[in-house]
Amino acid sequence: MTDSADLSPEDRKLVTLARSARARNGVPEGAAVRDETGRTYVAGTVALESLRLSALRTAVAMAVASGATSLEAAAVVTEAAGAAPEDLTAVRDLGGPATAVLLAGPDGAVRAAATAG
Repeated sequence: MTDSADLSPEDRKLVTLARSARARNGVPEGAAVRDETGRTYVAGTVALESLRLSALRTAVAMAVASGATSLEAAAVVTEAAGAAPEDLTAVRDLGGPATAVLLAGPDGAVRAAATAG
């Protein structure tokens, strides 16, 4: 478990944005990523009959579609015990193996901090 007080203001913002996306949209997960210029992209789980994407993969896709060439950090708010391997792969594909990934519970408490690698 990571103490939220140890997070930078920018990383706390990612967790807050991810948490609000989850709550606002009533979806299982919310995610936020920060690109190399400091822009953030926020998304929730996509669960259509023809398309299913986790919140984190959706946020990464939004960053790519907006022209981001790298990621600095990512956060996902979920009840799951950890990030799915496919989510980490998407973050790694855009940001590289050292990209920070924060995992927080629905209450916003960060349960784990790791890298995409």
